[in-house]
Amino acid sequence: MALLLSLLTALVLLSSGPARTLGCDPLEDHVLLSRENVELLRDMNSISPLFCLKDRQHFRFPRAVVDGSQVQKAQALSVLHQMLQQISDLLATENSSVPWNTTLVDLLRTGLHRQLEDLDTCWAREMGEEGPALATQGPTLALKRYFQGIRLYLKEKQYSDCAWEVVRVEILRSFSSTIAALQERLRNEDGDVGSP
Repeated sequence: MALLLSLLTALVLLSSGPARTLGCDPLEDHVLLSRENVELLRDMNSISPLFCLKDRQHFRFPRAVVDGSQVQKAQALSVLHQMLQQISDLLATENSSVPWNTTLVDLLRTGLHRQLEDLDTCWAREMGEEGPALATQGPTLALKRYFQGIRLYLKEKQYSDCAWEVVRVEILRSFSSTIAALQERLRNEDGDVGSP
């Protein structure tokens, strides 16, 4: 009976799999999952960007918040968390999936949700009491303002298909930029490991 219980326990653990939970250190796991989410955003393209040229908007992504050479690990986690949360909230907006394949939107929402859950665990472990304070500092506030501008734009455009396409392209660009900056930070961190 004990052998059967052990086998069932092992089966449950294997079925949940290590891929379901990301580690907190290094940040590489989160960067890889973010790249998967970026690919889903890229695949969601449903309208020719040329068709929506009249709706283009410059949202002024705050690049300073993702400068890979200056961002500390705590800030990097905070920025990534804020970016994922804001994208997730935006996709939860009424009529957000009108122009897109709902299967891809659902996959993206699931990926974002999974990564946010894992980051919340990391947040608690890595930041402790410092975490809530980071959420109110410059980088995360700048991201909140940036996404507020996106929400206002969508409202002004009455959540049209072209407005959503412009937002998809903008989020793809800013999210890719964030991931690239975090990868740069990781490369710099790896290079510093051998330094005296």
